[in-house]
Amino acid sequence: MKLRCVIHALCLLLVCTAAQAEPTEITVHVKAKGSKFIGSSMGGARVLIMDAMTGRILDEGRTSGGTGDTERIMKTPLRSTQPLSDGKAAQYTVTIDLQRPTLLKVEAFGPLSQLQSAHTASATQWVIPGKHITGGDAFLLVLPGMVVDILEPAASSSLELGSSIDIEANIVMGCGCPIAPGGLWDASAMEIKGIVSRGNERVGGFDLTYAGRMSRFQGKLEVSEPGVYEALVYVYDPKNGNTGLDRTTFTLGK
Repeated sequence: MKLRCVIHALCLLLVCTAAQAEPTEITVHVKAKGSKFIGSSMGGARVLIMDAMTGRILDEGRTSGGTGDTERIMKTPLRSTQPLSDGKAAQYTVTIDLQRPTLLKVEAFGPLSQLQSAHTASATQWVIPGKHITGGDAFLLVLPGMVVDILEPAASSSLELGSSIDIEANIVMGCGCPIAPGGLWDASAMEIKGIVSRGNERVGGFDLTYAGRMSRFQGKLEVSEPGVYEALVYVYDPKNGNTGLDRTTFTLGK
């Protein structure tokens, strides 16, 4: 009888606690620095929503949707109260049951389709139960970086001693938007270079130039000693410090 009363009391407590929780909708947008939103075309960005005080994860998912309105984001001067996002811009929306005002920490990691160029950003905000964070840009996070993907030489390639080595890379903004000389994202205003090392020793550098195809850049590397090398290609935008890089390795000679 006593046990039955205890169980009944616990059930009443759980019902009362659940009744106090209020569904609260949270929308998260993840934007790439200097460009547009990170959405489905780049695999989205992983979103973690947690209690900032305890670290308990309340929800996780990924952003999906388009990169947003280019004209609005990149060309139209907006007041601070005007959102960058529109109804088609990539987002992640979830409803969380909150029982009390909670300091939420929202963390984003991406782009998920190019992990060599993925970064993390996070921010905290108080959220009141039932007071949705969905208007305007809602919860907006900005990820730094650009995406560099070395196409040649492929990782762990074996190359002949004495031959010049062709370097080719695909380089885009964090949202996947293309860059080219004179384009909206102007490659001629960026520094695109490579560094080659053998072991812990830097043995040279090289420039990459536009290869005639959107977002493609190429260069030539001259090394004469046999061994295992690492080639690093980076892009740097002096306007805002945005930077991206990728690495590959190759073996020269036997």
